[in-house]
Amino acid sequence: MQPINPHILRSDQFLSELDQFDLVIDVRSPAEFALDHIPGAVNYPALNNEERATIGTLYKQESPFAAKKLGAALVSKNIAAHLENHFLEFPREWRPLIYCWRGGERSGAFTHILNRIGWKAKQLEGGYQGFRRTVIDGLDYAATQFTFQVICGMTGSGKTKVLQEIGALGAQILDLEGLAVHRGSVLGNEPNIEQPSQKGFETALWNALRLLDPAKPVFVESESKKVGGLHVPDALMEKIRNGSCIELRSSTQTRVSWLIREYHHFLTDTDNFKQKLALLTAHYGKVQIAKWNEAIDAGNFPELVEELLVKHYDPSYQSSIVRNFPQYKIENFVQLENDSDKAFAKAAKAIISKSGS
Repeated sequence: MQPINPHILRSDQFLSELDQFDLVIDVRSPAEFALDHIPGAVNYPALNNEERATIGTLYKQESPFAAKKLGAALVSKNIAAHLENHFLEFPREWRPLIYCWRGGERSGAFTHILNRIGWKAKQLEGGYQGFRRTVIDGLDYAATQFTFQVICGMTGSGKTKVLQEIGALGAQILDLEGLAVHRGSVLGNEPNIEQPSQKGFETALWNALRLLDPAKPVFVESESKKVGGLHVPDALMEKIRNGSCIELRSSTQTRVSWLIREYHHFLTDTDNFKQKLALLTAHYGKVQIAKWNEAIDAGNFPELVEELLVKHYDPSYQSSIVRNFPQYKIENFVQLENDSDKAFAKAAKAIISKSGS
């Protein structure tokens, strides 16, 4: 029987001990880190992108031994730089958790050196791959444990804003659009901000849900299966779609006013607005798109937004909501009086009251 390594954090200890570490250090390359990482982790790579590619090529084309020799030299050099640049001020009691791709060479070397210095470092068993399994299993488990209160409503009705108000009142929320960095329509990408990777989105979902109490309902917007280019995990989406529904209703005038406030970047970056509308050419034809472009050039934004709502967004809403959310009832709604902060706060309180939370 192999002796237990006191510097290894077993995968079955990960959830209970994660928040007890002073720092989580991801020693993978910056490219690996950018795709996904443990929430809150910092990236101190044992090998940078180019070095990792070099070692991989050497491993395949020459030999594993040659790759290990050069890899050890590069890893040692990089760990030394991180020690000098980032760690010298930490006290003896400092307790980091370190991981790499599989919990192998890179994180093992890093952990060994930190412990030899005298810090209380631990290496995550299974590395990122083990963490990824925790995320997948956690999302499947969450789908069986949580109950969702769904806020329905037509485009521009202010669902995201009222969801935030509900959260500010102390109720539990899951902001899918916020986690996906997308507003969920053809015009919905956030300006100058890329969406996370699919894995990064799933990690953000997992992390948000692990901080919530399954014994209490979670408010969430009605969404399609995809938020921008990201897919909501099937089991979670099915559970959300079977949740109780409350509709947030707003007048067309309020919706137009709210959308112009929320999408004000299109009023200044009109070329981007036109590029987004061009994606609808297959639905409406070049003549209609040209008319909408003329409205943009003329600055007729309220009229254009209303036409987009009436012609593009509204027709499919009712059939879609009835088809995808079986507990939707047309008589169960809250009216948003206007797009003022006071009105949103009032609507949020009414939705909480109607839900019985």
